Amino acid sequence: MIVVVGAGPVGLTAALALAKRGFAVTVLEAGDGLAAESRASTFHPPTLSMLKELGVLPQLMARGLISPTFAYRDRHGLIAELDLGLLKDDTPYPYRVQCEQSKLTPILLEHLLAHDNCEVRFGWPVAAVNGSTVSTADGREVTADWVIAADGAHSAVRRSLGVAFDGITYPERFLVASTDEELDGLALVNYVFDPVEWAVLLRTPDHWRVLLPTPEDTPDEAELARLGQRLQGIRDFGRPWRVAHASIYRVHQRVAATFQVGNVLLAGDAAHVNNPLGGLGMNSGIHDAIAYAQAFPDLGEVPQQRRRVALDFVRRVSHTNWERMRDPAAHLAGIREMAADPVKARQYLLRTSMLRHD
Repeated sequence: MIVVVGAGPVGLTAALALAKRGFAVTVLEAGDGLAAESRASTFHPPTLSMLKELGVLPQLMARGLISPTFAYRDRHGLIAELDLGLLKDDTPYPYRVQCEQSKLTPILLEHLLAHDNCEVRFGWPVAAVNGSTVSTADGREVTADWVIAADGAHSAVRRSLGVAFDGITYPERFLVASTDEELDGLALVNYVFDPVEWAVLLRTPDHWRVLLPTPEDTPDEAELARLGQRLQGIRDFGRPWRVAHASIYRVHQRVAATFQVGNVLLAGDAAHVNNPLGGLGMNSGIHDAIAYAQAFPDLGEVPQQRRRVALDFVRRVSHTNWERMRDPAAHLAGIREMAADPVKARQYLLRTSMLRHD
């Protein structure tokens, strides 16, 4: 039996992909149900192809928004808008889909439970894996031939195996606010450059989400209190913004020392975390899950290949995105030149859309 630890998008993708190949899978989830938080909300073209093969794409598309472009802006206006239609010969999905991951996980769960020999156990906070034994802190145990750890950045499985998780923590915290204001005149995905206060504006089916950098040494309460003033700097409605939810979190850039220890595989945030700029985290985690399931049980070099992608592509691109947001003067001319040249723009979009990893 294969045990998957974690019922997020990565864990459930791995479980469903394995189930479709006829493997018996048990998913152990610490929570009492699926997580409802928005978290990741961008699905890139190769991820859409993978979800089609799993049979879940039509349901995701029905819940999401198609984003055929994304825009780079500064506080004065539009710098460049990139048209993913340039990828029409490279992918059947020359666009992004904007949809919170919390809308995907129930779809994956429904499809998984339609398979015999597959189950999901909620309220199972896995604390350790020792050989073939998967255990909780209160003494419950499951025997597994293989374990896929998709239990997030604070992975108890990774910690129990003693796998290092080296990297950096970004100096500023990230503040994300959800609002039901209408921000017309924008693409569905917008990166706003500014050396002092950059921003990301993302449309999801339910809200606009605004991501702002926040100083590392100030109280959360103070930053949340001045959120309204900062939002007014983005667009002044002549009244306070309507904010449905806001939170502050620290952002890390880390990669596990290995993605495989014996019969245990690390996937998604349990294996690698990065800043959210570019929407690479959830997507690369889903790619981990599919790569493992397709190769299983003869994994060969797949775990090492996935680690190389995390190190040489995801980490590099997401960190470059962060540097660009904070230092627009060094990048604006190059972005305008690239966007004006269809050949260069296509090459750029192949990488930002995760169709190429060079």
